[in-house]
Amino acid sequence: MAASPSRAEKALLTRRRMLDAAARLFAERGWARTTVEEIARTAGVGVQTVYFTFGNKRALLKEVLDTAVAGDLDPVATLDRPWAREVLGEPDPARQLALQAAGARRVLERAAPALEAVRAAAGTDPEIAALWRANVDQRHAVQARFAEALAAKAGGVLRDGHDAASAADVALAVLGPETYGLLVSGRGWTAVRWERWAADALVRQLLP
Repeated sequence: MAASPSRAEKALLTRRRMLDAAARLFAERGWARTTVEEIARTAGVGVQTVYFTFGNKRALLKEVLDTAVAGDLDPVATLDRPWAREVLGEPDPARQLALQAAGARRVLERAAPALEAVRAAAGTDPEIAALWRANVDQRHAVQARFAEALAAKAGGVLRDGHDAASAADVALAVLGPETYGLLVSGRGWTAVRWERWAADALVRQLLP
């Protein structure tokens, strides 16, 4: 007979259920129109359970975003994750950029709705605006590390006088949720088509 889940396992499953419910409602209804009561009802828990677990709706939105970007609840930084280590360890510059596009596609397939919910709410809520700015800064920091590795692999010579700093800016724009949302959600591209376009755009912009 299978062992019953422990209290910690039950708490983790409940947390995941609340995060899934919140992610779905934020994506469907937006930040302002989603209430904690609706999240609790959708997750099958009491309202106080949501508040006890996350504190408030803003903290819940932040965890929804963090979980969507990471793909799990493990507190592992992006640059320490296997896909990022593969990017950094790839010796061929063009292949590195293809791996960056592939990694971004996998993240955005999960996280684009949560990112859009945060971006949309940032215009009316100063705390969420700060969350959005922090997310942009985090994405840029990752791209900066990738760009430093790219420049080293290319012998310090990138296209059109780009250095690692401006190469990170280009990657931030090409691989960002704004571009992904415009082409995939807005224009009906598949995520795989976007990935191929993004990889090609990065090679054409950055490599001699």
